[in-house]
Amino acid sequence: MERGEYERMAAVEEQAWWFRGLHANLIAAWRRASGGNDALALLDAGCGTGGLLVRLGSSLPRARRFGIDLDPLAASLARAKSHALVALGSVGSLPFATGSFDAIFSADVLCHRGVEPAASLSAMRDCLKPGGVLVLNLPAYRWLLSGHDHAVDNVRRFGRAEIRDLLRDAGYAKIRAVYWNSLLFPLMVLQRLTHPHGASDVALLPGVVERLFAAIVGFESWLGGRGIRLPFGGSILATAVKP
Repeated sequence: MERGEYERMAAVEEQAWWFRGLHANLIAAWRRASGGNDALALLDAGCGTGGLLVRLGSSLPRARRFGIDLDPLAASLARAKSHALVALGSVGSLPFATGSFDAIFSADVLCHRGVEPAASLSAMRDCLKPGGVLVLNLPAYRWLLSGHDHAVDNVRRFGRAEIRDLLRDAGYAKIRAVYWNSLLFPLMVLQRLTHPHGASDVALLPGVVERLFAAIVGFESWLGGRGIRLPFGGSILATAVKP
């Protein structure tokens, strides 16, 4: 991504409803898939400016946190913000030994220009311990590609069956993929289709809107925790296990 996008992300990712909901959902998905032991080695693959690493530190205080990002500015911001060990490198060729991690998180990375999804999933599988959990978030629906995607360097969006197939072909088991950001999805579609060449959505909204959207995403997560799956959404959250 361009430098301005990283700077915007660093400024808002710990307050904005979208990032807060995303990070909470990633951690909740990991708990469901893993059983919840927090004395772990965790990697954020494509950590950006470090917001998820910060959330992992507060939610899993005993975990050893690592990050990796291809961009030097992002890696520097993530290192300073999270106090985690952050390396420079590609998610398609991870510079870690086989079986290094109990869990790997990757949020909206396989959708980026220059990232090859199949190779990256294989590299992540190699770096997981047997029984280790991969947690992915990816943008949904090819037809929803918009100016926001171009601004944040997304060149692809995914279908749920496509993600399952990619994970299965990369050698994962116990694959689960669900849509989220469903209740706000109609607003997202309206905004993206009426402003197809618009700029990045990465920004703080007025306080009352931030609180409302955060409450809606929280309610949706509550439904998901009780096994209620919604049939569509702006993003897909997937978990898989290395056999």
